[in-house]
Amino acid sequence: MTITVSLQELSDLATHALVAANTSSENARIVAAALVAADAEGLSSHGVSRIPFYADQALSGKVDGKATPDLQVTARASITVDAKCGFAFPAIKVGLARAIDLIEDTGVVAIAVSNSHHAGACGYHVEQVATHGYIALGFSNTPSAMAPWGGSKGTFGTNPIAFACPRADNLPLVIDLSLSRVARGKVMLAEKQGKPIPSGWALDSQGHSTTNATAALAGTMVPMGEAKGAALALVVEILTAGLAGASFAYEASSFFSAEGAPPRVGQSFVIIDPFVFAGARFSARIEELFAAILVQHGARLPGTQRQLRRVNAQQKGVAIPDTLYQELVNRAKR
Repeated sequence: MTITVSLQELSDLATHALVAANTSSENARIVAAALVAADAEGLSSHGVSRIPFYADQALSGKVDGKATPDLQVTARASITVDAKCGFAFPAIKVGLARAIDLIEDTGVVAIAVSNSHHAGACGYHVEQVATHGYIALGFSNTPSAMAPWGGSKGTFGTNPIAFACPRADNLPLVIDLSLSRVARGKVMLAEKQGKPIPSGWALDSQGHSTTNATAALAGTMVPMGEAKGAALALVVEILTAGLAGASFAYEASSFFSAEGAPPRVGQSFVIIDPFVFAGARFSARIEELFAAILVQHGARLPGTQRQLRRVNAQQKGVAIPDTLYQELVNRAKR
């Protein structure tokens, strides 16, 4: 059973549930906005279904809900942000805002975030940058979920990559993908709902393909593109934890448990001003590329369906499980 809730009500519930769990109102608002945006785009595995996990970790101290990120400009176009073992969203927000301040003079800015937590749907972050007219690339490592190709022990995270490109008269192009065949959050959601997962998503602890979500969570995720996906996951580990001095995937604690030390994972972003490279022709040229794609019958640009779901959610709200809705209500009342 589900219940349909307006985005505003869902945001209020999520914010209040986090504030009740020892999180500052400002941090709670930033986190809630990102999670509700994911639900609006149909990404329920990265939406408010995460609130119970986040709240329990804030209560246990695994996440510092009141942390204030520490930002340092380490060179003309280089930024580091220490999330202080708090939620990732406030740290990323402050880093991207500073990058936008700097990019007019530098053309390219890089950001490394350390001592961080789950970054949610990474497309959310890069899209914020693209609305200002800049290209953005985003990366995050996550707790171990994938084995190196040919191996059997979880060493890499699912390590999402996101990309956003501004468009003159349209919403930005946003590409957001996990380097596992599917995001691990989808398996977690299937386990919570008592549902099987499709074959080919994951392996059990013995390295055998499984459709059992619980067995999958005890095993490893199958990398997208097999050996190529595993290689890209290694690249992301280097670009995030390596650059930021954060925990590698195999060192990070779970995003889903209130026990243990903070995950201390890393994120990184590269912001590019296309005008300093291609000038005013950039927008026209990329629209020529998009037109060459869209003229083909059945083809569409990545992210189109998410944008349509977002518009629908803004008008009609989103459907969430009634058990989750009641849990949010109960947590908000505490």
